[in-house]
Amino acid sequence: MLEIILAGGWLMAPIILCSILAVTIIVERFFALRRKKVVPNGIGEQVEKWSARHELDRRHLDQLRQGSALGRVLAAALVNRHRPRDHIKEAVEDTGRHVAHELERFLNTLGTIAGITPLLGLLGTVIGMIKVFTAIITYGVGDANQLAGGISEALITTAAGLTVAIPSFFFYRYFKGLVEEYVYSMEAQAINLIEVIDRGNTGQVGAPPRGGMRA
Repeated sequence: MLEIILAGGWLMAPIILCSILAVTIIVERFFALRRKKVVPNGIGEQVEKWSARHELDRRHLDQLRQGSALGRVLAAALVNRHRPRDHIKEAVEDTGRHVAHELERFLNTLGTIAGITPLLGLLGTVIGMIKVFTAIITYGVGDANQLAGGISEALITTAAGLTVAIPSFFFYRYFKGLVEEYVYSMEAQAINLIEVIDRGNTGQVGAPPRGGMRA
C-alpha cells in the first residue's frame, strides 16, 4: 500500500487528507443526525403532560430545549405562547433557521471534498502524462522504466481521487436528504403547536395539524 501511495506522487497527500476529513465528517454526522437526537418520539405527549400539570415553567422548557433539535423549536413557541401569533411564528422560524444550519454543519465541506478529489486525480493524471512525454523526449520510447513511473502516477491519482469522491458524494446526498426530512417533520410539529396555542389549549399539542404545512 505504501508503495502505491508513493508511486502516486505528491498529489496523494491532499487526496489522503481529504479522505480522512471525509470519514471524520461522515462518522460525526451519523451520530449527530440520529433521529432520537433530532426529532425523537414522545415530545408532544411530554408537553401535553406538563401542560395538564401546569408545569410549563422555565425548568421544564430548558429541559425540552436541551433534549433535541425539535425540542428547541417547540420550546421557542412555548416560551412565547402568551404573545401574539405573529411573534410566536417569528420566534419559531428564527430558531428553526439556526437548528437547520446546525443540522447541515460540515455538509458543504463534504460536498466540496466530493467535488475536488476527482479534480486532484485529474491533475495527477496530467502531471503523470507530462512526465511520460518528458521521458519519451529524453530517453525515447525504448526505456519502459522511465515511462512506467509517469503512467503509474497518472492512474493511481485518478483512482484515488474517484475512490474518495464517490462515497463522499453519496453520503453528502444522503445527509442532505435526511436533514430535509427532519426539517419537514419539525415544521409540521411546530405548526401544529402554534395552532394549538392559538386555540388556547396547549394540552392538545399531540393532535394532527390543520390545513397542511404552512400556518
